[in-house]
Amino acid sequence: KGDLHDIGKNLVVMMLEGQGYIVEDLGVSISTEAFIQAARDRKPDILAMSALLTTTMVEMKKTIDALATNGLRDTLKIVVGGAPLTQAFADQIGADGYAYDAPAAAQKCHELLSN
Repeated sequence: KGDLHDIGKNLVVMMLEGQGYIVEDLGVSISTEAFIQAARDRKPDILAMSALLTTTMVEMKKTIDALATNGLRDTLKIVVGGAPLTQAFADQIGADGYAYDAPAAAQKCHELLSN
């Protein structure tokens, strides 16, 4: 929520769709509540979030915590990415995977679904 940048997100969507994955693109500036509702309704294998602005990184943690509170955290894998993120940040907020760019995001999704 709060980040309107979508170039990286769009590249990840294209990479995943190009590899045959079905992607439900929720758009930009997505609230925690919208992620929770999507997880309930669509039952995805992976929920991916990205940030370009450091100020929106805290929203990722809020979303992961809310997924846990709502009993949804263990039903999906979470991948995060974006320019200001690191593997250490992904670990800190409880994400299952981190990717620096779109090809790495597609690879990480493949790895998580293969386990």
